[in-house]
Amino acid sequence: MRVIDVKTNIQKMQTIIYSNGNQECERAESLLMRIDKDVKVYQLDEDFTEKQFNAEFGVEAEYPQISIGFNHRGSLKETLNFMNNQGMFS
Repeated sequence: MRVIDVKTNIQKMQTIIYSNGNQECERAESLLMRIDKDVKVYQLDEDFTEKQFNAEFGVEAEYPQISIGFNHRGSLKETLNFMNNQGMFS
């Protein structure tokens, strides 16, 4: 774990992206790697199955699903909303 100053002293931990390789997943990976270099991408059919994804996130979940540290943040839109609310873009 490392701490970076993003105007609010947010503790940064590894960011995990569960990806199926679609364009939204690629955008998430690109953006999050620019913000924090500690990004791990798990790929569908390489690191997990669709059945495991549905069991973990629900059948309605869309790709990508993102966790920051130990906290699941949800889809890219939900993650960006969280980061914006935390002042990480200001």
